[in-house]
Amino acid sequence: MIGQFVDFVVIPALIVVAGFCDLTRYTIPNPLPAALALAYFAVAMASGAGWLGFGMHVATGIAALAAGFVMFTLRWIGGGDAKLFAATALILGPSLALDYTLLAALFGGAMAVALLAMRQLPLPAPLSTQGWLVRLHDAREGIPYGVALALAALVVIFRSNFVHFVVS
Repeated sequence: MIGQFVDFVVIPALIVVAGFCDLTRYTIPNPLPAALALAYFAVAMASGAGWLGFGMHVATGIAALAAGFVMFTLRWIGGGDAKLFAATALILGPSLALDYTLLAALFGGAMAVALLAMRQLPLPAPLSTQGWLVRLHDAREGIPYGVALALAALVVIFRSNFVHFVVS
């Protein structure tokens, strides 16, 4: 019961907050990916996950962290994005990580195209008082990729038909 609450309330809430933080502040605070990882470990321990499944999830998270670090080094994504990617891949495990990665790439590409198009238009005056919108509209700024990561994670989580994905 607690595991399902964490899986379908706590984890999605943390993911939404991470995406919102990246959208509005261009940063994902370190406690959010850390809390996601801790949520996975708590649910895995409470549910009696087997060592093999647990190990596969951890390996998926480590691989995602390595990939995220490479993307961060290449300046394709931010450090918070890399950590969010790793924490979410840890939770989703090997059976859902590829779906998550592909959706994040699709959503990120669509978001980049939309932002680049939006940045060609003037920001309406009533919106110019919102600092986060001004920054989002600024062509010198990057793309808050945490939004795409969060959206992809939520789609994969809820598309998994509410199967207890943490111990799969």
